Amino acid sequence: MTAVIEVDRVTKSFLGAPVIADLSFSVQEGEAVGIVGPNGAGKTTLLNLIAGDLAPERGTIHFDGRDVTRLRPDKRCHAGLARTAQVPRPFDGLSVFENVLVGATFGTHERASGPAKDLAAQALAQADMLDKANVLAGTLGLLDRKRLELARALATEPKVLLLDEIAGGLTEAEVHLLVEKIRQLAAGGVTIVWIEHIVHALLAMVDRIMAMSFGRKIAEGDPHEVMGSPAVREVYLGVGEA
Repeated sequence: MTAVIEVDRVTKSFLGAPVIADLSFSVQEGEAVGIVGPNGAGKTTLLNLIAGDLAPERGTIHFDGRDVTRLRPDKRCHAGLARTAQVPRPFDGLSVFENVLVGATFGTHERASGPAKDLAAQALAQADMLDKANVLAGTLGLLDRKRLELARALATEPKVLLLDEIAGGLTEAEVHLLVEKIRQLAAGGVTIVWIEHIVHALLAMVDRIMAMSFGRKIAEGDPHEVMGSPAVREVYLGVGEA
């Protein structure tokens, strides 16, 4: 397998305190990887570094074989790296279709494979939102706002999709629907990197989990083995090997 994301000894600090500390991490093409850890572990900061919203103080980040450590977020998106936000922020005054059209127009700036309107419609279908294409985004419930966030990312035709707690705030039944949708995307060839506090959602579909604490990797590997490891149990529950 080919590594599509390579994070090599990356460090990022805020006000002198390291949030990501000498972290190395890679994702193989076609893989679905979950990232877990308590609040403050550095998970979203790591996603921001990969997406280009933040720049590391040390270390390098490669995407699809290219050094993107200092590359702008829009250029990374054009290269095939898309993300969803932890809190959906649609353009409330625009329709669902118009929101996704923004993503399709922006994402295909350098690699158009078809008219933006067609790509937007395709992304809405992938996210099960085609029937709400003409609905104002500001009237949507939480699940549909999450689906819209997903559709907007899909409209950029990503090779890798970064998901930041996309299941947060949903009911159990809604989480199940979302997991099935993300499973379908992964089966279709999209590489997934998913941060999530709802661990059973990750266990239902990812190939591998990385656990973080205070900006460092503390465990990585088979999802059930990682979540059952003493190091991860101690971080989450304060339960050591004893």
